[in-house]
Amino acid sequence: MAMYNKKTIEDVAVEGKRVLVRCDFNVPQKDGKITSDKRIVEALPTIRYLKDHGAKVILCSHMGKPKGEVNPKYSLCAVAARLTELLGMPVPLCADICGPDAKAKVAAMKNGDVILLENTRFDKREEKNDPEFAKELASLADLYVNDAFGAAHRAHASTAGVAAYLPSVCGYLIQKEISVMGKALADPTRPFVAILGGAKVSDKLNVIENLLSKVDTLIIGGGMAYTFLAAKGYGVGTSLLDKEKIDYCKDMMAKAEKNGVKLLLPVDTTVADAFPDPIDAPIEVSYVDSENIPADKMGLDIGPKTAKLFSDAIMQAKTVVWNGPMGVFENPTLAKGTIAVAQALAASSAITIVGGGDSAAACEQLGFADKLTHISTGGGASLEFLEGRELPGIACLADR
Repeated sequence: MAMYNKKTIEDVAVEGKRVLVRCDFNVPQKDGKITSDKRIVEALPTIRYLKDHGAKVILCSHMGKPKGEVNPKYSLCAVAARLTELLGMPVPLCADICGPDAKAKVAAMKNGDVILLENTRFDKREEKNDPEFAKELASLADLYVNDAFGAAHRAHASTAGVAAYLPSVCGYLIQKEISVMGKALADPTRPFVAILGGAKVSDKLNVIENLLSKVDTLIIGGGMAYTFLAAKGYGVGTSLLDKEKIDYCKDMMAKAEKNGVKLLLPVDTTVADAFPDPIDAPIEVSYVDSENIPADKMGLDIGPKTAKLFSDAIMQAKTVVWNGPMGVFENPTLAKGTIAVAQALAASSAITIVGGGDSAAACEQLGFADKLTHISTGGGASLEFLEGRELPGIACLADR
């Protein structure tokens, strides 16, 4: 439980302090223009609190994968411009990370000022969590705040290493993530239903195992469901199959029975001749019962009977956690299962939590985001959180 009970920016004095804030500004861009500023907007409450309480706010983040080299394509230039607009004040971008320009800009800061360091991954020592680089970063500040949940599962210099040299607390975004998801996993209001989708069983091995000791009902959809159906002895045609994991799925079904957990698998399937190419191309589909998938057909979404079965289970829940789509949701014809689950969550009176990645993207695209309790900002991080793993970027912060 210590993982869920961290000191926040409100627990420390910040006035007149230089505060290094790790954000997740890894935003999508096209031709140098930001196509979604969601991650920048989500960082604003923490930035505004610090600024309004007289801190000197030094922001840092990675962007993309520049592989430790300075690459203008991955500069945070557009992020600094957007922050300037959103905060209504200049947010200068340093020409380096902790070099002469950063040091000069920090030295010139007044209380309430905000600056942005250049992409932390322009230094190859960042991803190696190099202590010297972490020390250089820390030397810019008096206090460290991690608010980058999307990068909290990475033990990098700016997400974890720097905490060895500075008092360290979390910002509002991480506080929300760990309090909402932490409560759901540690002390859920029951019945507790978890829905897992996505492509491969192997991606979710530890999540399945961890959730089977916590939930009342576990729903499995998406590509990973076909390995479970194969474990039941069904033919799955040309559907995605993780052959090495069939025995694992048998073990998990036995574990669910032993723990008194209801394990729901698709009872019918949306099938087609092949995977759509391109992914959003029109496609002809039919619906078959899950035990009757033809040998030459591929399952690409849950069927209508399954959509109702899963939706009914969601409507009876008091806490729901969802990670992973039910089918190839990028294709309008194959998005129906994912839409049905999102609609059930939106209509439910339960605490509804969507793990990041594709399921979060689906909820946002479908316009259901504001009807859910919480959409996680971290794909990989929320998955590891659901696995019960300690996240380096959170473990390093001071406990309450």
